[in-house]
Amino acid sequence: MKAKILALLRERSGFVSGQELCERFSVSRTAVWKAVHQLQKEGYQIEAVQNRGYRLTAEPEEDYTQSGLVSRLQTQWAGRPTKFYGELGSTNTQAKLEAENGAGAGTLIVAERQTAGRGRRGRSWSSPAGANLYFTLILRPDFAPDKASMLTLLMAHAAARGIALTLEKAGIGGDRAALGIKWPNDLVAEGRKVCGILTEMSAERDYIQYVVIGVGVNVRKQKFSAEIADRAASLEEVYGCSLSRCALLAEILAQFESDYAAFCETEDLSALRERYNALLINRGREVCVLEPGGEYRGVADGINDAGELLVELADGTVREVFAGEVSVRGVYGYV
Repeated sequence: MKAKILALLRERSGFVSGQELCERFSVSRTAVWKAVHQLQKEGYQIEAVQNRGYRLTAEPEEDYTQSGLVSRLQTQWAGRPTKFYGELGSTNTQAKLEAENGAGAGTLIVAERQTAGRGRRGRSWSSPAGANLYFTLILRPDFAPDKASMLTLLMAHAAARGIALTLEKAGIGGDRAALGIKWPNDLVAEGRKVCGILTEMSAERDYIQYVVIGVGVNVRKQKFSAEIADRAASLEEVYGCSLSRCALLAEILAQFESDYAAFCETEDLSALRERYNALLINRGREVCVLEPGGEYRGVADGINDAGELLVELADGTVREVFAGEVSVRGVYGYV
């Protein structure tokens, strides 16, 4: 209820009567008072005037709380419910535990800090507090397990669009907000990684029990370890502005919900392919494809409807590269 009251107070410029809050949310005046008091303790400046009601006069500089996040959600199901943790080993690990215990599709796990964050192929993900977004969304799709790998690309596109929209609202658009996708799942700005995605699935032979999609976005300026300092960056560092993590996460979820609806209609990326390819920084570049049995080079030419990267070899043949089996990197560096 705190989030609902906060959202309404944020929407209004003047006072909202206690009676209206009681009737709208079907609660007592005491419950409203307690919710407002809790919001005040979280740093929201809410003026209370007898016979006039409540008015939001100021918000904390960084309102990264469950109330702050949920009050900004514009989705029907993504992020409903949201479970916010101060610290977790990994949001993906927690999400899988929640899914095993019956959590429904749309459940969102968010952490302020991770102590055992993970990326693709078992790599660790630096996860300090107060700096970034770490979240995992639970899905329970009814399509075949072999379709699940495309969800990684779906989230990459949603995260890219969510970041672009948030930057636009901060007054940064056009070429200044250039952001690309390094197939299949990294977001890159100025040649450095700002976001990574890890999708995991529990499935039977022909049935998906659940899918969890974990996302990490570097938001605040921070010092990266020597191992990744040359290829990692934060949005604040690249774009020179401070972004609300709650607003950013809400934009990403809204875009994912829209993209996911289109995906479920066709069970492929046909509706998204053109927009994904427009963001693909690998496209038209020579890449090195690393497979378990060796490696080869070619020129990337976008994705097909199944999310496979099309790579043209020197002899003119085109290979379809499946994301789950290989890694792709630039010949002359990370991208």
